[in-house]
Amino acid sequence: MTSRCVWRQHGIALVSAMLILVMLTLLALSMFRGFGLQQKIAGNVLEKSRAFEAAQSALLYGEFWLSENRVANTGVPCTTTITIASDADMRVCDTPLATPSDPASWGGGSTYTPAGMQVKAGGGAILNSNSNPDINYASAPALHIAYLGLGPNGVDALYAVTGVGYGGSNTSAAVVQSVIRKTADVKSLIGLEPKR
Repeated sequence: MTSRCVWRQHGIALVSAMLILVMLTLLALSMFRGFGLQQKIAGNVLEKSRAFEAAQSALLYGEFWLSENRVANTGVPCTTTITIASDADMRVCDTPLATPSDPASWGGGSTYTPAGMQVKAGGGAILNSNSNPDINYASAPALHIAYLGLGPNGVDALYAVTGVGYGGSNTSAAVVQSVIRKTADVKSLIGLEPKR
């Protein structure tokens, strides 16, 4: 009678040990899967950040160009994309973008590559002068400046500046847009009285 009771206790210990082993295995697998998911999320956040910074760079260049240059209020037809090599290559388009969030539909704009930015079709990595890998951007940032018309005061011109940037692949893109008011150089003197 005693041997039968001992056998039952050994059987329960074996079943308990197997259940604990299965639970630990499932826990370990879920942790590894979670770490892989976190790594993908971190990579996507990095790509999003790189694309946003590239788009912001293009937008700021367009805003700077508008603030430093006299531009015609009407703009020109923009049907092709040009590459900006100098400030003289910049242009203002006569129509705003129909879908700014879709850079493939822009039809006309300007590509702008800031100094020090590595652009290579398809992205990837290259070795820099210190033999450390640098990440390439998949495409050069682009910008589109459009004349929107006169502001509420009837004197100042309004412009929409839209920038797009890409990360290490063309699937990671960010679009930013701002509206700029350019004050007219000629000021009305109506209502101003000379000081006595």
